[in-house]
Amino acid sequence: MKTRAITGFFFVIVMLGSILLGQYVFGVFYLLLSGFALYEFYGLVKQSGIRPNQSAGIINGIFVYAVFALVTYKDEPVYHKLIFLLALTLSAIFFQELYKKSETPFTNIAYTIMGIVYAIIPFTFFHALGFLSGSFNFHVPLAFLIILWSNDTGAYLSGYFFGRTKLFERHSPKKTWEGFIGGVLIAAVAGYILSNFYHELSWDKWVIMAILIGCFGTLGDLVESMFKRSINIKDSGGILPGHGGLLDRFDGLLLSAPIVYAYLYLITNS
Repeated sequence: MKTRAITGFFFVIVMLGSILLGQYVFGVFYLLLSGFALYEFYGLVKQSGIRPNQSAGIINGIFVYAVFALVTYKDEPVYHKLIFLLALTLSAIFFQELYKKSETPFTNIAYTIMGIVYAIIPFTFFHALGFLSGSFNFHVPLAFLIILWSNDTGAYLSGYFFGRTKLFERHSPKKTWEGFIGGVLIAAVAGYILSNFYHELSWDKWVIMAILIGCFGTLGDLVESMFKRSINIKDSGGILPGHGGLLDRFDGLLLSAPIVYAYLYLITNS
């Protein structure tokens, strides 16, 4: 418990620093974070006997993140043209498999691409949350993390004290409906409180954003549990002592960040 608490403290400090130190630190930090998350994903998949094209996957993952980061930094035609290069670089995942002796080439290809979708795309959307207004604004990504952490804490406490009814026992035996509901309610309260400090959105939109994070963050947690059970492992890694791996720590972000971005983009551009 002591190790977990110390790791959690420094983890929060690093996460806050990555957002508050400006757009370039923000961009580079999540580029590295997503790259390590993808590396972790491929390492887990290899334990089940599948051989994804790790080098091609990581190169493409970094390129996907970088291209869309450049578009968010400065929306210029030259950066949009880089998107078309993805057709060439992604095709390398298929070409590389031609030179490997494997009985399941398309399984390898599928997991290579799945890693990019699962570990890179969510962080790309999270990074884009900082540029919804055009220029960098740390309020939305910071609020996102605060709400996500509030949901996790609320779900844990509600489940600990009131949990009776299993939410999805097949994939996560400890999660309960009481914990889920408590987490979403605490997240909604956090969203309302943040609306008094950050005025980019009205209070009801902050609350809706919080509910989305609570619901899809929980689904992300369940999906990551399903993934780990499918390859028979407990933790995705040991990079964060007491917390497991990066995928364990960011499972709530993986599904909720794209959903929240889509919601905010639609309402801020309507």
